[in-house]
Amino acid sequence: MAMRYLLTLFFFAILPLELWAREVDLELVLAVDVSRSMSPAELELQRRGYAKALGSAQVIEAINNGLLGRIALTYVEWAGVDSHRVIVPWTEISTPEQAQQVVALIDAYYDDSLRRTSISSALYYAADSFETNGFEGLRRVIDISGDGPNNMGAPVQAARDEVLSRRITINGLPIMTRDTMSALWGIPDLDVYYARCVIGGAGSFVLPVFGWDDFPAAVKRKMVLEIAALPQTAPPAEKVTKAQYKAPYDCLIGEKKWERNRGYWQIP
Repeated sequence: MAMRYLLTLFFFAILPLELWAREVDLELVLAVDVSRSMSPAELELQRRGYAKALGSAQVIEAINNGLLGRIALTYVEWAGVDSHRVIVPWTEISTPEQAQQVVALIDAYYDDSLRRTSISSALYYAADSFETNGFEGLRRVIDISGDGPNNMGAPVQAARDEVLSRRITINGLPIMTRDTMSALWGIPDLDVYYARCVIGGAGSFVLPVFGWDDFPAAVKRKMVLEIAALPQTAPPAEKVTKAQYKAPYDCLIGEKKWERNRGYWQIP
């Protein structure tokens, strides 16, 4: 009897991780830009916007309307290569109480910005985190927000293509507010850059933000679309740009701008 018990334990111990994994409708990475081009006030507005969206009735309703009625989520702040801070580790959400626990983690955390902008490094990090998170989702999505183009690390197109080859969808939330730092390091058509160079996969889309007052509503709308897997339901007024946008574009524009401006002291 004891030997049979030990053999059973051994059998389960050698099973692949995915057979142990908790099934969910969606595995979602919220990858949030905290590069130095973001002011302390903007960092705070960004965190509050995500917290408000996660705690909203609309997001909970979208979760509960899924096939399984639950998702898994992580909230990660990123900047340059290997600059990643996990604020919310992979967590299951199926109830308002679980959502509020995540909100509390985001609300309780504050730290300074980090240097540079490596969208590519953030994508690699997010994609790798799916493999050991203990969940098995019907879909995997990286939701990446930022206020500037890639200017460090691997070219963003190479990172995007590798992530897409792993059947992961990438959606974008470009922050297109204008100030001194964005004039120096940003680009005026960041939404096009995200559409052409960053996002991809089934149903992928870009939803730009043009003012911080609009940020909480944009995050909430984007999360509902991702959880419900119905981005095509967004009305034109919300300026959703789909991945099929194929205008020619220089996806190394951020790296080139960095080389031109690197003598300035305001390094993001």
